[in-house]
Amino acid sequence: MAEAEKPKSEAKKAGSSWLSVAVDYGPLLVFLGVYRFYAPDDPNPAGEIAAIIRGTGAFMVAAITALLISKLRLGKISPMLWFSTALIVGFGALTIFFGEPRFVQMKPTIIYSGFGVALLAGFFMGRALLKILLEAAFEGLSDEGWLKLSRNWGVFFLVLAGLNEVLVSQMSFEGWLWAKLWVFLPLTFLFTFANIPMLLKHGLDIGQEDENSDKGSDDKSAAE
Repeated sequence: MAEAEKPKSEAKKAGSSWLSVAVDYGPLLVFLGVYRFYAPDDPNPAGEIAAIIRGTGAFMVAAITALLISKLRLGKISPMLWFSTALIVGFGALTIFFGEPRFVQMKPTIIYSGFGVALLAGFFMGRALLKILLEAAFEGLSDEGWLKLSRNWGVFFLVLAGLNEVLVSQMSFEGWLWAKLWVFLPLTFLFTFANIPMLLKHGLDIGQEDENSDKGSDDKSAAE
C-alpha cells in the first residue's frame, strides 16, 4: 500500500512543479504570442506600439489568470507571484496609458532588484528570508544552508537585474522578449542546479531517508 502511495505522491509533486513553471512563464508566452500576431510585417513605430499595447493587455489578463490557477490548483499564491502580478498589472497599465514599452521592460529589473536587496539584507542580518518562500521545496536544509542559499540567490537576482537593463538597451523589444525565455530561463535552471551540491552538504533531504525507511520495513516484513 505504501509503495503504491509513494509513486502517486511523487507524481503529484512533479505535476505541481510543472504547473508552477507554467504559472510563472505562461503569461510571458501569451505576451510574446499576441505581440508576434499583431506585429507589423514592415516595422514602423505606430504598428510596433499597437502590437506592444495588445500584448501588454493580454499579459495582464494572463498574469491574473495565473494567479487564480495557482490558488485553485496549488492551494497557495507565493509572495513572489503576488509581487510579480501586481507589477505586471501596474506597469502594464502605464504602458497602455502612455504607449511606452519601457514601463513593462522595467518590471523584471524592479522584481530582481527588490528580491536581491531583500535577500542580501536578510543574509547580513542573519535571517534567511528565502526560507519563507521555499521551505517546502528544500526539506531538511539547515539554517546555515538557508543563509547561504539566500545569499547566492540575492547575488543572482542582482545580476539578472543588471542583465535585464543591458538587454533592454542593446536589443529590440521582440529580441528582449525572446531573451526572457532563452536567456533568463536557462540561466535560472543552471543556477538552481549549481546550488544542489551545497544544499546536500547542509542537510537537503532528497528522499534517501524515505527509501531507507521503506527498505528497513521490507527487511522487517521479510524476517517476520
